[in-house]
Amino acid sequence: MNNQELLALRYQLEVLAIDFWHDVDANGGRNAASYYVEDALFATSIREYRGRTAIHEFYNRRERRGARVSLHLVQNFRIEPQGADRVRCEYVMSLFAADGEPPLPSRPAIMIAIAEELAVRQPDGRWLYQSRRLKPLFRDDTPTTG
Repeated sequence: MNNQELLALRYQLEVLAIDFWHDVDANGGRNAASYYVEDALFATSIREYRGRTAIHEFYNRRERRGARVSLHLVQNFRIEPQGADRVRCEYVMSLFAADGEPPLPSRPAIMIAIAEELAVRQPDGRWLYQSRRLKPLFRDDTPTTG
């Protein structure tokens, strides 16, 4: 893979991650499960969810809790191709979040984590997540929804 192809792939997967977190922040994660393969793993900082159905239910529970404001920021995005149809992605994810309606008091990020993902290309060319694992580096005492 030449540099231009690698850069294009990195961009495509970074956009996928940003779009995923945008759905979580702006849409309550209503479409979040559609970013994963059927038997995917999603590991939050607290527990693991296996399969698209479990991931969907996680975001349903999150939404039923009531009003919440969140911003998931993606930084320092890196990829490691592991074949033509598998790519390991890693980035810093900063989470700003609190329960309630905006505007809320401004505070530092409640968690800064390393996000590790394995993306797999589908027969139709789309990329979906086989796994996503969040590994916290910094946390405060604000509850996450994991």
